[in-house]
Amino acid sequence: MIMHSYLRAIGFSEYTDRSELERLFSMIIDQPTEKKTFHLQNGKYFAEISKEFSKDIGITLRGEVDKDGKFYMEHYYPYSKSHYISTKEETSIIKRVDTDAYTGMCDDVRLGVSLIFYLQNVVEYLSNGKGNEKKGMSWSINLSALSVSGKILLPLEHNEKLTKSNIADIQYRRQLIAEAKKGNQEAIDSLTIDDIDMYAMISRRAKYEDIYSIVETSFTPYGSESDNYTVLGTIMDIDKNINELTGEEIFCLLINCNDAILQITINQKDLYGEPVVGRRFKGNIWLQGNIDFSTTSL
Repeated sequence: MIMHSYLRAIGFSEYTDRSELERLFSMIIDQPTEKKTFHLQNGKYFAEISKEFSKDIGITLRGEVDKDGKFYMEHYYPYSKSHYISTKEETSIIKRVDTDAYTGMCDDVRLGVSLIFYLQNVVEYLSNGKGNEKKGMSWSINLSALSVSGKILLPLEHNEKLTKSNIADIQYRRQLIAEAKKGNQEAIDSLTIDDIDMYAMISRRAKYEDIYSIVETSFTPYGSESDNYTVLGTIMDIDKNINELTGEEIFCLLINCNDAILQITINQKDLYGEPVVGRRFKGNIWLQGNIDFSTTSL
């Protein structure tokens, strides 16, 4: 079993070989914090076995349990759970080709891109959500992310009058995006002109100013993986935790990115700068999501 790229984000930076990993898996199987199963047609069970190593932070093993109760692991992933509802949009859930993992995808006008995330609660999806993905169906989604590379930036200076004007502009732009999705040509033309004007403004200012003094928050795809992003957002809250097994310190940062709330977990070793509420976080993340399938709405 290979080492997961984001294992260090939850405090396992010193785990470098397979023998350590196998001992860790045995501990999770023998002393789980939570175990969920879904009955398959062949008499076996699809299982998720999780163990927390700090508050809402841990590792989940996925695999099958045979008729004799023996667990066969297929894959694992580190996780961080969020208790904040980030979005509530029409969501599609797609099974990955190589493993029994699932990806969620939805459009959030605040972020301006299709939001793709790794689904954490697969057993709940198989038990309650699968087959109910009707067009127009929306669920509450709690988004969290792991990061292995991040830095702290200073905040932008705010003018109260300008801030109110920007909020009004953002709300108007979201309305235009919603209309453009419906095929409104006037909205499409208006957005195109706005984008051209914005590009010209940024290009002009970027000659004399740092780009991060122009752009306050951003959310852009990163790398070849569909659920990896580069984010720039304002820190709203900070929680410092300790991995109970390794003793490594972990930061959980609550980030406001274009009015979307994300919880980002990062190892203290991988964070450059001192996180303070009001400052900004910039880094590459692996986005995860936990869907509440009981909150379906049309």
